[in-house]
Amino acid sequence: MAGMVRVLHPRQCLRLSTWLGVRFYSNSSAPTTKLFIDGQFVESKTKEWIDLHNPATNEVITRVPKSTPNEMEAAVSSAKEAFTDWSNTTILSRQQIMFKYQDLIKKHLKDLAASITKEQGKTLVDAEGDVMRGLQVVEHCCSITSLQLGETLPGIAKDMDTMTYRLPLGVTAGITPFNFPAMIPLWMFPMSLVCGNTMVMKPSERDPGACMMLMELANEAGFPKGTVNVIHGQHEAVNFICDHPAIRAISFVGSDTAGKYIYERGSINGKRVQANMGAKNHGVIMPDANKEHSLNQLVGAAFGAAGQRCMALSTAIFVGESKKWIPELVERAKKLKVNAGHEPNADLGPLISPAAKQRVCDLIQSGVSEGADLVLDGRGVTVPGYEKGNFVGPTVLHNVKPNMKCYTEEIFGPVLVSMEVDTIDEAIDLINSNPYGNGTAIFTTNGATARKYTQQIDVGQVGVNVPIPVPLPMFSFTGSRGSFRGDTNFYGKQGVQFYTQVKTVTQMWREDDVTHTKAATAMPVMR
Repeated sequence: MAGMVRVLHPRQCLRLSTWLGVRFYSNSSAPTTKLFIDGQFVESKTKEWIDLHNPATNEVITRVPKSTPNEMEAAVSSAKEAFTDWSNTTILSRQQIMFKYQDLIKKHLKDLAASITKEQGKTLVDAEGDVMRGLQVVEHCCSITSLQLGETLPGIAKDMDTMTYRLPLGVTAGITPFNFPAMIPLWMFPMSLVCGNTMVMKPSERDPGACMMLMELANEAGFPKGTVNVIHGQHEAVNFICDHPAIRAISFVGSDTAGKYIYERGSINGKRVQANMGAKNHGVIMPDANKEHSLNQLVGAAFGAAGQRCMALSTAIFVGESKKWIPELVERAKKLKVNAGHEPNADLGPLISPAAKQRVCDLIQSGVSEGADLVLDGRGVTVPGYEKGNFVGPTVLHNVKPNMKCYTEEIFGPVLVSMEVDTIDEAIDLINSNPYGNGTAIFTTNGATARKYTQQIDVGQVGVNVPIPVPLPMFSFTGSRGSFRGDTNFYGKQGVQFYTQVKTVTQMWREDDVTHTKAATAMPVMR
C-alpha cells in the first residue's frame, strides 16, 4: 500500500511588506499588474487580461495584461532610443550602477521572496534561495571590467597592431518561466545591461510580481529610463519578440515546445537565441555511497520546490546493492511537510496551477497503469485551511522502465521515478540514451568511479555528491543536448559572449611619424 504524506495545519497568513506592490499594482478593486516602459509603471490599455491565482488558495491576486501591439512597440522603441546613450556610457559607470543594484536586491531580498511565495507558491526559504542565486549573477556582473576585456596582438607586422573589442549588440529580449520568478530574470537583464545593451523583458504571466519589483529597484539604482522595459502576455508577445527587427538577441528559459519554437522563429529572423528547455535529471546511487548523505540529498533535490525545477533530480538509478535503501528513501520522503509556502516549516508548497496538478497526477497514474510500483502516493493530499490549493505530496514510482511515459516526459512535480541497474556502465548507457542533457549527479565514495562517470556521461552539468550542480556565475549554466538550443549558454563568460559582438581593429602607426612634445609631469587621472 502506498504511503501517506504528512501535512501541516495552517497558521495566520503572512502579511507582505507594505513596500510590495506600491507602484506596479494598480489601486483598483480588481488589482492589475502594470507595464514598465521608459522608466515608468504604466497601466495597460488592453481589453484582454489573465487572472493570476495564489497557488495555495486559488484566489485571484491580480490580473495580468496581454500587452497591446502599441504597448509592445513602445517598449522596444524606448529600449532602442536608450541604447544610443547607454552603450556609450563608460564601463565604470555601468559597473557603479550594478554595485548599487546588487546592494538594493540584498536589502529587499525578503520582500522579493514574499512576492514569489504569494504568486508562485514555493516555500519562503526556497524563494529566498531563488533571489540569492539571481543576486549572485548580479554580483558577478560587477566584474564587468575584466569580463568584457578584448584581446590584442601588438607588432603583428611592422608598425601594425591588431586588437578586438567586445561591444554591445543593441536591443535584446528575455522570456522567463514561472518556476524562478527572480533568478531567471536576473540571469538575463543585468548581464545584458552591464555589457551596454538594453532589454525588453517578458516575465511569466503566472508570476510577474518579482520581476516588477526588480524594475522598481533598477530605477532606484540609477539605470537610465528605457534601458530595461517589461511587457506582459502570452503567444502574441512571444511572436512580437521573435519577429521585431530591432531586437538582436533573445534569451529564453521554459518548456521544450516553447523553446524550440522561439529558437526556430527567432533564428529565422536573424537573431541570436539561447534557449534552456526541459530536462530529465538522473541521480546515480552507488553501493559505496554515504547512505545518510545520499538519501537526504536525493529527497531534497527530488521534492524541493514541489519538483518544479529544471534541475530537479527527478530520476534515481540505484546500482547493485544500493536498491536496499529504497524503503529508507520512502520513509524520508513521507516526513516532508506539505503546506502553503509561507507557513512555518513547510518543505514543499503547491504546484503553480490546477492544470499543472492534473498533469502531474495523470503522469503518476500512467506509471501505475504501465506497471510501475507506486510506493508513495502524494495524490489527493489535502492541506487543512488550503483545501483549494494545488497540492501534490511527495510521490515515488519504483521499477520504472525507460519506455514508460512517466520516464520519457518531464513531470515537473514532486515525483521521483526510481530504477534499478546492476552496474555503473548500465547507468551511464541509460542516461546517455535519454534525449535530455541538463544535469546529473552520482553519489559515491570512490574517486575512480566518480571520474569514470564524469568522463563518460553525456550531460552538460555533473555533480559528484552534489545533487543539483547548478554552477555559480563565474562559470556558466551548461545544459546540453535536448535541454538547450543555441551556441552560447547563460551567465558567466558565455553570458558575456552572448550579449556582445566582437569588433577587430587592425591599425598602423608608422614610427617615422612620431612627434615629440613637452613632457607632462602631473599625475595622470583616468576619467
